[in-house]
Amino acid sequence: MEKNSLVLDKVAQANVTEVDTEFAETKVTGNYQSFWQLMMVLVGFTFFSPSMLAGGQLGVSLTAKNFIIAILLGNLFLAVYTGVLAYIGQRTGLNLDLLNRKAFGTRGAAIPSLLMGVTQTGWFGVGIAMIAIPLSKLMGLNSYVLVIIFGVMMTITAIKGMEALKIFSSFAVPLILILGFYSVYLSVNDANGLGNVFSDTPMNSLTLTQALSFVIGNFISGGTTTPNFTRFGKTAQQAIWATVVAFFIGNIVMFAFGAVGASVYGVADIFDVLMIQNLTLLAIITLTLNVWSTNNNALYTSGLAITSLTKVPLKLTTILSGTIGTVFAISLYDHFVSYLNILGVIIPPVGMVLIIDYFFNKQAYQTDVNIKLWNMPALVAVATGVIVSLLLPVGISAVNSLVVSGLVYGVLQVLNKRGNNEC
Repeated sequence: MEKNSLVLDKVAQANVTEVDTEFAETKVTGNYQSFWQLMMVLVGFTFFSPSMLAGGQLGVSLTAKNFIIAILLGNLFLAVYTGVLAYIGQRTGLNLDLLNRKAFGTRGAAIPSLLMGVTQTGWFGVGIAMIAIPLSKLMGLNSYVLVIIFGVMMTITAIKGMEALKIFSSFAVPLILILGFYSVYLSVNDANGLGNVFSDTPMNSLTLTQALSFVIGNFISGGTTTPNFTRFGKTAQQAIWATVVAFFIGNIVMFAFGAVGASVYGVADIFDVLMIQNLTLLAIITLTLNVWSTNNNALYTSGLAITSLTKVPLKLTTILSGTIGTVFAISLYDHFVSYLNILGVIIPPVGMVLIIDYFFNKQAYQTDVNIKLWNMPALVAVATGVIVSLLLPVGISAVNSLVVSGLVYGVLQVLNKRGNNEC
């Protein structure tokens, strides 16, 4: 079995016949990014319209105190989780799919890679529809035509890889910040002061647990892909801090942008808020860039996953993912809440098992050889986490699946170590 695994690795490397500046099938040995470049890519990833929509839901459902608690605790959890993954990505120089081969085995990794490829392709499709559908209603254009146009353009930029992600985010992030802070200023002004923004008796009602589910579930699946970007970091410290800025500060900013206007005007959709504020044109431009920057990252991740599975060059798999996401964009958008719930349950266990496996078996992550074909304890742990989370009626689904899978795999690793020592 060990020989078969070595052969698979050699075949995979032999199929990469051109200079691979994205290091889709190998450890990163160049194209390193500075702290600011890496941070802009990651912040561009987290600056996403659904975060503002989720913030809007919280804004019309929570008091100021509970809103602050929810975004601080929820995003702190995300920052810790993604920060650890960022460290692993930078220290190993491996993307998520190559890390999965270490944690799940060269053949076992096909399962999490397939999950990641499918879910991120779907996320790309949802993002397209989030721009195309509002624009079609506003301008009287055919939504399917707009989906195709945006799908093609976003795919073209994603094909360029990390360089395009870096350049695009450097334009999108400042524009989103300017529009967001200006919208908050108008909202506070219309409310006659910051103290009047949130109601003591919100129009809707959410418990703190439900609010935390919104915050954590909104981006935990995307956060699991962090190693795809931090592997290009020059140091582990830079990778961690860039990730913390994106997933803690960046997410808080996005939720606040959505919540303040929603609470003042009584509408949860950030697009509707901006129209009320007579910022329609700026809203169209900026929110398009907002979704575009995140979709670039999602499609890049999907392409990496499919390349890992098929050994087809990254550019071709990115085109394939973009095409599929575009075709199913509106259907996915119509089932967005259900899709988000699925992502929040099935993806976090993959990241948690990877984290535990790395710290139990650090030496294995520093070699180019993958010994195992299948790591069944890792797959069992993921499956257990997903099943328990789906059946458990209390708590936060994303956290439940992550914690359960981590506990199961941790126990199995300890038992395995003891067994090896006794032998």
